[in-house]
Amino acid sequence: MNSPKRYSSEVRERAVRLVLEQQGEYPSRWAAICSIASKFGCSPETLRAWCKRSELTQGDSSANLPENERLKQLERENVELKRANEILRKAAAFFAQAELDRKPN
Repeated sequence: MNSPKRYSSEVRERAVRLVLEQQGEYPSRWAAICSIASKFGCSPETLRAWCKRSELTQGDSSANLPENERLKQLERENVELKRANEILRKAAAFFAQAELDRKPN
């Protein structure tokens, strides 16, 4: 039985970074992991575990980071638009009431 190999943290980080950078060039993330794992001499399951651990320690998946930023931006924009709509609604009600209160000549 083979004893488990120990990989340095630099090797692990580089392998994970390659998976994240190059997964778009493969039909699936698993295909990218299999290809990159063979280049580093580790099993695909080991590399998948490294990727998973990396995502958990970062809090958010770095692959989803742009999506999360976009979501936050859209939420801020949504709040701003709701505020603008409320102002416009109140202004319309004010001017409608002013028109009704206006004395006919």
